[in-house]
Amino acid sequence: MPNDDLEDLLGKTIEVEISGGIFRTGTLVDSGLDIIVLYDGKNQSFLYIPFIHVQRLKETILVEGEYYSYQPPSEKPIDTDVISFRKVLTIAKGLFVQVYVTGNKSIHGYLTSIMNDYFVFHSPLYKTIFISMKHVKWLIPYPPNTTPYSLNSENLPLISKSTPLARSFDEHLKKMENQLVILDSGDHPEKIGLLQKIRNNKITLITAEGEMIFRNIEHIKTIQIP
Repeated sequence: MPNDDLEDLLGKTIEVEISGGIFRTGTLVDSGLDIIVLYDGKNQSFLYIPFIHVQRLKETILVEGEYYSYQPPSEKPIDTDVISFRKVLTIAKGLFVQVYVTGNKSIHGYLTSIMNDYFVFHSPLYKTIFISMKHVKWLIPYPPNTTPYSLNSENLPLISKSTPLARSFDEHLKKMENQLVILDSGDHPEKIGLLQKIRNNKITLITAEGEMIFRNIEHIKTIQIP
């Protein structure tokens, strides 16, 4: 979508419907070919939302005293002349951010590497996570000098394990064959097990009970090694 397609909505309060029946309201402060930037006045945060997940958006009527009528700060945490999702990810490397992919929780941590269609994310809780770009619903940068869970630098290592990275997400999954993995943060027991093999865009996962599960790679959002 060209930058000027949403020019009439810039600076206005809009409602955005995101894939999965999620609704966010705030001030539209920027837009690009594949991303919009929304300021959420209630939480005082900027949401960088890939347009691929935007189902619809519309201007919404301001209600006296409502949070989304707050004036956005003049400076955005991630700013560039021509904004795009990949540029946002690149600038966000090393910043403390919140990434929402699926389920009822976000992941907090740092981007450490950006590949063709996925990125490596280091979380103090979940350690190294490989996240498919096409499944990211939004990214929220935290204010400067903020650390997750108020951890000090000694308890917050940013360098993940030294593992060779493949260029694409499916190629990297192949590197994990014959290893125990957790898919999509383990939101279902059938997403935890031994990644036996990857063939023809499908993975074969052996669960703790020995059951063989086949999954379509296109629908795998995140993967990590426990």
